[in-house]
Amino acid sequence: MDKTVLAIFAHPDDAEIECSGTLSLLKKAGWNIHIATMAPGDKGTVEYNREEISRIRKAEAAEGAKVIGASYTCLEFEDVYIMYDRESINRTTSLLRKIKPSLVFTHNPADYMVDHETTSRIVMTACFSTGIKNLEIEEDYYEPIPYLYYTDAMDAKNILGQPILTSMFVDITSEMPIKEKMLACHASQRNWLLAHHKMDEYILSMKRFGEFRGKNINVKYAEGYRQHLGHGYPQDNILKEILGDKAVLVNK
Repeated sequence: MDKTVLAIFAHPDDAEIECSGTLSLLKKAGWNIHIATMAPGDKGTVEYNREEISRIRKAEAAEGAKVIGASYTCLEFEDVYIMYDRESINRTTSLLRKIKPSLVFTHNPADYMVDHETTSRIVMTACFSTGIKNLEIEEDYYEPIPYLYYTDAMDAKNILGQPILTSMFVDITSEMPIKEKMLACHASQRNWLLAHHKMDEYILSMKRFGEFRGKNINVKYAEGYRQHLGHGYPQDNILKEILGDKAVLVNK
């Protein structure tokens, strides 16, 4: 198996918040890490115009990725207007075919923001489409379909406030300093979150949620996941196999 991971999310800082502890563990286990975003975060500001904040946030994302020796790619869609359409599926599938990941992470299908939910659907289709020969894109198709894992929903609830269950938690206690360092690279978001979400100290907020999830498996910090197990997708739990005791199955 090619030891390559793609973490693809809607916006810069999503991967850092949702799965960077696990990415750090995978890097230490010898996997190559790629982080991608659908959009550059062009609406995440009260200070800059779209071009300025896009440039800033993509630079921050690249710096965050460097912390674990990962690469960063932006697919250059637009915040709030991430759509499930031909262009988004083709461009995302092209990225997967270029990188050829064996393991993919993306947003939970149920989340607080439509950009996140739409990205989840796009990535699900792109994973399935890596082996579709007649898809009208330049990159050659490849098999098998990669393993696909959904990260925790923000605040562990859907838009109706109902809890989102996970099937596995990863103990990231040892990686929290790295996760914190990666998220700190996104300095532009502190003022934005304070103005728009009325939330300051977003690194501390991330750590509190990590502590909340850690209680599920009696560790200091954890990240939660569900594996996509639809027809045609791999059915064995490769993440558990790689991480061993660091990955704890629940809600089976």
